[in-house]
Amino acid sequence: MKNVLQTKVELYLRNHNVATLATGMDGDLWAAAVFYANEGFTLYFLSSPTSRHILNLAKSPRVALTVQEDYSDWLKIKGVQLEGTTTEISGTEEKHAIKIYGEKFPAVGLMGNAPLSIVSALSRICWYKVIPQRLYFIDNSLGLGHREEVLL
Repeated sequence: MKNVLQTKVELYLRNHNVATLATGMDGDLWAAAVFYANEGFTLYFLSSPTSRHILNLAKSPRVALTVQEDYSDWLKIKGVQLEGTTTEISGTEEKHAIKIYGEKFPAVGLMGNAPLSIVSALSRICWYKVIPQRLYFIDNSLGLGHREEVLL
């Protein structure tokens, strides 16, 4: 059974769209914004297999990831910080990710109605999932610097 914090974080992830994904390889660090859809604490995203962050993942699957809004008031900051691993997915798992992603982003889910530019871009991408190993929720409305670890 989920506790209150787990439920709050799942809702936060579901109600946001963009994650900053940080990757590294041989001392080369990179961060990239990716649109994602989540199922629980697992995040699914798509990307070009030739992008810098995906090339880094080919060498090291470890990632750090954040989801937050662009706040101007420190006391309103909320967000998710996690560390985990990312893998490319295919087959049944990819179809499942496309379904979840398409529910959140209908332009992907309804490919028959999608603009040609999106259809063309999606023909060149691969699907990935992020599995968190540690996850924290930041909520400065409960005190400046308030951070709680979510039990996975």
